[in-house]
Amino acid sequence: MKSFQINSNEAGQRFDKYLKKLLSQAPGSFVYKMLRKKNITLNGKKADGSEKLNIGDEVKLFLSDDTFEKFSSWQSNSQKGESRDAFAGKYPRIPLDIIYEDDDILVINKPVGMLSQKAALNDISANEYIIGYLLSDDKISEKELVTFHPSVCNRLDRNTSGLLIAGKSLKGLQEMSKQLKERSTEKYYRCLVKGQINENQLIEGWLVKDEKSNKVKVFSKEIADGKYIKTGYQPIQHFFIQNGASKENYTLLEVHLITGRSHQIRAHLASIGHPIVGDSKYGDKKVNQTFAKAFDIHFQLLHAYRMKFPDGRELTAPLSKEFQRVLAPDSILKK
Repeated sequence: MKSFQINSNEAGQRFDKYLKKLLSQAPGSFVYKMLRKKNITLNGKKADGSEKLNIGDEVKLFLSDDTFEKFSSWQSNSQKGESRDAFAGKYPRIPLDIIYEDDDILVINKPVGMLSQKAALNDISANEYIIGYLLSDDKISEKELVTFHPSVCNRLDRNTSGLLIAGKSLKGLQEMSKQLKERSTEKYYRCLVKGQINENQLIEGWLVKDEKSNKVKVFSKEIADGKYIKTGYQPIQHFFIQNGASKENYTLLEVHLITGRSHQIRAHLASIGHPIVGDSKYGDKKVNQTFAKAFDIHFQLLHAYRMKFPDGRELTAPLSKEFQRVLAPDSILKK
């Protein structure tokens, strides 16, 4: 017999959902059969799986050790034939630039090149690095990972740096996901764009995504299958590059991402003639070549810079080193 007590990260979900995580290798029919036969009980009573779990509930599994080990995700590394090093490889520990942390959320300054979440099975993303950090600091256990995985709440493109929020607890994950969905948490980005922008603007449009090319198009008028987008921006600083007798103008913007669709900032700014420097999908090829040659920049200069939470808290992430290098006083980019 195995006994488990429901904790705060497991409470609030259906009993059958919890069991399918605990016995992840078992078919659903097996789980429901064990419930019907009272080989799995909740608080000592027969259950059908639809019950909502509460903190402190006791789950008992009257299964043989062999059956439990066959179907359960919760086994030690040695039981699974997996070395500790191999397990650690799934959740590697690397230095993270932690901007904020409490019992429920962790906010990091994501570097350029790091995935927010896996795109393929063997990817290592910010999710895995964050779990690696929590495991190594004993803030979560291998056992707890069976029924709850800390996870990022917002997504940034691989080559966009800046503030990335993860839910350490179920409470944190649910509350932050709700705030982001309701847009009660305000998100502001910094980016360097082609051209000179002198005034604050609020722009609207409709975005259509081509899943095959992973590219979007922005339309100024409503279109079938288009998703409404709204973006605000204000100029922070003007720059130029002297190219012979001509001057190439650039503007550092702070962008308020009001709706938050895929590639919204990049595509929306490009659609009004101000593409982001370094953007290979939506950018200006000649501009990108200039910055690749002068600064070795091969990605969009777009950074999730600031967040304002409903409770009044505000977090800011310093620009990436690469971005700072472009804006440095001794660069070819002049104020």
